[in-house]
Amino acid sequence: MSFESRITRSPRPFDPDRGEDALSKLPALPPRTREVVEGAAGSSPFLAGLVAREADWLAGALDDPDAALAAVITGATEVPLDKLSDGLRQAKRRVALLTGLADLGGVWPLEAVTQALTDFADAAVDTCLRRLVGAEIARGKIPGLAPEDAETAGGMVALAMGKMGAGELNYSSDIDLIMLFDESRFDDDSYDEARASFVRVTRRMTGLLSDLTGEGYVFRTDLRLRPDAAVTPVCISMGAAEGYYESVGRTWERAAYIKARPCAGDREAGAKFLASMRPFVWRKHLDFAAIQDAHDMRLRIRDHKGLHGPLVLDGHNMKLGRGGIREIEFFTQTRQLIAGGRDPSLRVRGTREGLGRLAQAGWVPEDHAERLYEHYRHHREVEHRVQMVADQQTHLLPATPEAWDRLAALMGTDTGALRQDISVRVEDVHELTEGFFAPSAPSSRGDDFGREITQRWQNYPALRTARAAEIFKRVLPQVIALACGR
Repeated sequence: MSFESRITRSPRPFDPDRGEDALSKLPALPPRTREVVEGAAGSSPFLAGLVAREADWLAGALDDPDAALAAVITGATEVPLDKLSDGLRQAKRRVALLTGLADLGGVWPLEAVTQALTDFADAAVDTCLRRLVGAEIARGKIPGLAPEDAETAGGMVALAMGKMGAGELNYSSDIDLIMLFDESRFDDDSYDEARASFVRVTRRMTGLLSDLTGEGYVFRTDLRLRPDAAVTPVCISMGAAEGYYESVGRTWERAAYIKARPCAGDREAGAKFLASMRPFVWRKHLDFAAIQDAHDMRLRIRDHKGLHGPLVLDGHNMKLGRGGIREIEFFTQTRQLIAGGRDPSLRVRGTREGLGRLAQAGWVPEDHAERLYEHYRHHREVEHRVQMVADQQTHLLPATPEAWDRLAALMGTDTGALRQDISVRVEDVHELTEGFFAPSAPSSRGDDFGREITQRWQNYPALRTARAAEIFKRVLPQVIALACGR
């Protein structure tokens, strides 16, 4: 289907002259598509620049945006190593432009937008790994591997974490990766040499993706989620990683692995590694201690970023601030950690699916899950538009009237209505999530439910420690309410 036939909304041009200039490069566009391009380029200098560079390609791509996206991604996987830097950057420009216009025009919903960005990121990382490992093999630097082993990156795998792992990348996301290799493919004599090669590949891959050149950049790449990142090399063996998590792995690392996904290289080996991680991530008992750990993480983030206090909309952080995106993600992941060891249906990566599964299992009221995801979708769309103004990695709402007017134009609304809508949504997210992490003192509703029943709960393995018992005491009113269907 064409772009024109699927438009459901349109941005307004904050700078009409810039919008008209973009249209002059695309004179044959149909009328509703012209409105979207004019509004996008007239409110986003970044998109206006992309239109200027990619106008010839864009005119044909809008005939069938889904096919155009697939062609760009496929083409990126076929670029040879010596042309990879410029080739991936051109592909990124086209993906960003097509996705931005499809987002602003309502042609693709949020889920399709974030998946498109993620699919390209997967392709970019995988292509880098295969090309670079192939070059190392050709130089004789990875003992025992033949040229055909480059197709599986010689046992090397990239685990996509965070939003990339969940298929939820935004326009200016870093990509969070953990780089591992399958040490079982090497004997003791070749292990060190192989590891050194995989470390070189990782560093070169990071440069190919992250370096800012005259053609732009592909993705800023963050490798700091790997085990003990301050002292370990950028690529480690799967055995070393598994040993780390078994011995000293922390709750935040367990939460991170909810979204982990093999995205590039030897995906089969990556899947086996994630299977070995299940006992670490998913505890057999109900893990109420995870609530306190998640709450402590939230407080540390707020302290570090100075995000305490009442809502001030100007400059508000839509990701980390009060009632923001991270609150919804923490709320979802923490409940998954609590019950996912006993209920495999909760072991899903995406925020939407996670909230839906929690509602089906009775861990979250259905109307709460629906409201939270509606707010999540709107928060992400606001975040996207803040980022697409100038291709900046920011989550901050505007701090000046002019910047608010520009954002409202991209959202296709007026400034007053946008501010009011965001305020209501932020406060509702805060109300829905804050009580879970920091509930009030326990009530006497346990007496109504049955003291004999609640006293038996104290003998459960999940409540062996004093810390877990104290945390459970705080959340007991909510558990009873769910049990009573209230």
